[in-house]
Amino acid sequence: MDKMASGSAFADLAREFSTCPSGKSGGSLGSFEPGTMVPEFDKVIFSPDTPMGTVMGPVETKFGYHLIVVDKRTGGGDWY
Repeated sequence: MDKMASGSAFADLAREFSTCPSGKSGGSLGSFEPGTMVPEFDKVIFSPDTPMGTVMGPVETKFGYHLIVVDKRTGGGDWY
């Protein structure tokens, strides 16, 4: 979080520090619909209260801890 606050890009930090396979692509999970990922992701990603472009988290899932940035959202906002 400190490195992002000092201007490092989320994608660059994901490539450097992420242990998730998505780290190689800068942390991008691509586009997906509600119910595709674990519920903890859905609650953050599809919430109308989650601001675009803001780092959210850490979010704990059964896979570990995650920082999430929503950079695009399509469809309705009535999932939660």
